[in-house]
Amino acid sequence: MALFTSDLYRNFGIGFGLGAVAVLLSNGSDFLSAVPQLVASIL
Repeated sequence: MALFTSDLYRNFGIGFGLGAVAVLLSNGSDFLSAVPQLVASIL
């Protein structure tokens, strides 16, 4: 199926990145404390 391509994962990554930026703008320092957990979940 053409739906599940590398483009899907790239677009998901971009969307996730934009969401992370939105959280950063809304929470500020709360986001900084969550970064290690976020990195650990990605790796």
